[in-house]
Amino acid sequence: MKNQYLYNLLFLFLTITISAQQTPATKQTTDYSIEGATAHLGNGEVIENSLIMFSNGKIAFVGSALMKIARMGTVINATGKHVYPGFILANSSLGLGEIDAVRATLDANEIGEMIPHVQSLVAYNAESKVIESMRPNGVLMGQITPRGGVISGTSSIVQFDAWNWEDAAIKVNDGIHLNWPQSFSEGRAWRGEEEGTKPNKDYLKEVEKIASFISNGKNYLNGAKSPKNLPYEALEGLFNGSQNLYVHAGGVKEITDAVNFCKEMGIQKLVIVNGNDAYKVADLLVANKIPVIIERAHRLPNNVDDDYDLPYKTAKLLTEKGVVVAIGMEGRMERMNSRNLPFYAGTCAAYGLNKEDALKLITSNAAKILGIDAFVGTLEVGKDATLFVSEGDALDMRTNKLTEAFIQGRKISLETHQTELWQRYDKKYSSQE
Repeated sequence: MKNQYLYNLLFLFLTITISAQQTPATKQTTDYSIEGATAHLGNGEVIENSLIMFSNGKIAFVGSALMKIARMGTVINATGKHVYPGFILANSSLGLGEIDAVRATLDANEIGEMIPHVQSLVAYNAESKVIESMRPNGVLMGQITPRGGVISGTSSIVQFDAWNWEDAAIKVNDGIHLNWPQSFSEGRAWRGEEEGTKPNKDYLKEVEKIASFISNGKNYLNGAKSPKNLPYEALEGLFNGSQNLYVHAGGVKEITDAVNFCKEMGIQKLVIVNGNDAYKVADLLVANKIPVIIERAHRLPNNVDDDYDLPYKTAKLLTEKGVVVAIGMEGRMERMNSRNLPFYAGTCAAYGLNKEDALKLITSNAAKILGIDAFVGTLEVGKDATLFVSEGDALDMRTNKLTEAFIQGRKISLETHQTELWQRYDKKYSSQE
């Protein structure tokens, strides 16, 4: 009887999950021309009354609609609207968890402390209900990132309209994620510890443990590679420059130590993730060409003596110094809040950042940091036709209303479980007097 109940519960969960997922669009066969919109190219440029044409999944023309040039295929009249490159979500665990209260649906944290060989991509659920809710806000791509441990594993970049993880992947194993130790710790009253901030007496030991692992891996790669060691082999991309090392660190000491550590180890590409105090060492980051993926803006400051609006203006402080910045997603309710990515960029614009520079945080800057700028991130000829049309400013939740969206030239559905419920109950209550 108990087993039958569990089977019924599992069947119900699977049925609900599958029913909400829209069928992925087929490969582009019809050419499109989007005419008359204000085009935000993602690189700071804006074209009023634009013409954008794409064929076979690639952008074929970007320019003014006043130019006398033959329109391709289906013409979309977007006069008065805005067109943007698809937004890119960095540092996200989308597709690695569905229901926080059901352990069987959570796959972001793997067992082990040093597991660079664990790939988040193979655990990615392309049919997650949460993923389809990204598209109506223009969030069309994301970095699927593992959590937990010291070295969490390897992330990959996916697009959000796919049958499975194989179809979704647009860059496999872009980098390895390292959670840097904290030099200070908070007393945990629930464990009988004294409350308040205090130095982490084990900080140097924890850093040395990381250094020993990376150093051993480097020696292994330079040696006979016998016996075979998968965790060490996974580190090769850090030394040949084919992968980023994403160091999740917040404080000045932690960031500074991480930068010096990578220089000593010969790790070529470092990205600071979260970096709450990164603006205090911006000169160091610029000198070493190190970008930062900041936390979402809609949150409280991390320290009691921080400015109340520090999360809102961090992007401006770093950008003014010349640091390349993108917006990531980590913390409580991160998967559900991911759909608000454009509005986090909008908040950065409201607190001093130029509107087109704020757009870069989730388009060209994100693409550069993740190593996918050769084919996405901006509206340019030859790049993927991953873009969308909005009735208004896509960084403003009041006017971000998508009318069309395309991924690799495929016209995708903007229907979700939420839009279906909205349409259902809007008719119910709007019909009542």
